[in-house]
Amino acid sequence: MEKSHSTLNSTIEVNSINLSYNDVGIGKIPVVFLHGFPFNKSMWDNQLATFKDTHRFISLDFRSFGQSSNDGSELSMDLLADDLIGFLNALRLRKVIICGLSMGGFVTLNAVKRFPERFAALILCDTNCVADTSEQREKRDEVIEEIEKNDTSKFSATFLDSLFYDDTYSTKKQLVGKINSDILANTPEVITAGLKALATRTETCSSLEKIAVPTLIICGREDEVTPLEQSEFMNKHIKDSTLKVINNAGHLSNMEQPQDFNTELLEFLSSEPIITMVNSIKEPNANLFV
Repeated sequence: MEKSHSTLNSTIEVNSINLSYNDVGIGKIPVVFLHGFPFNKSMWDNQLATFKDTHRFISLDFRSFGQSSNDGSELSMDLLADDLIGFLNALRLRKVIICGLSMGGFVTLNAVKRFPERFAALILCDTNCVADTSEQREKRDEVIEEIEKNDTSKFSATFLDSLFYDDTYSTKKQLVGKINSDILANTPEVITAGLKALATRTETCSSLEKIAVPTLIICGREDEVTPLEQSEFMNKHIKDSTLKVINNAGHLSNMEQPQDFNTELLEFLSSEPIITMVNSIKEPNANLFV
């Protein structure tokens, strides 16, 4: 019989740092959730609570974010992807379904490109495969300079203004307040390190056609940070992928419209390719670790 997991805010050592994670539910192949910048694993709390009786869901704080430790390392998508693989190794997970939103999607695509054998399926949320343009890098440099001279308050206000569908500000004030608090919980050093990592990331668009596992792409229709056309591009270039658009949602589609998001998530996890793949596994994931 499979073990039911109920681990909250636990830590595990990976690459000489401590990563914080939640691990709940039951299932042969867990879904690992990666948060966006500059948030933390709590952005997935609704999904973990909703599916804990039917699936094993794991949410992870990237190094320097949330309750994971910060050793002052220069952040990069390569480093965060290396941490992800180290995390899977530490939990003795040979193969997982990975779900990344925004920066979590960048890390997902980086890891899938370099370690494709570790992933049974992908869920790419409000993200893209492109690198920053020179203009975008210049804008990030200006934000970094502002933060270093003053603090993160201006960055938080400006960034917050771009995240949500317009109605969210008036109808879901508690959510907006939580996200603002999550942003401000980061030190200026962590914010600037994250911005530098985003600015220096490499494109993964050229590797999309090599993805050979079931892939769900989700995007808020009103997403201004990673617009819908970027999700449409990934959908076009990832073979047999599925694109689902969440109405009345911006960049944080899983939090703005959790019921609609969860419906699409469950449909994907209940689809024939996923069920066939899960049923083909005769032993728990940990015992398959090589």
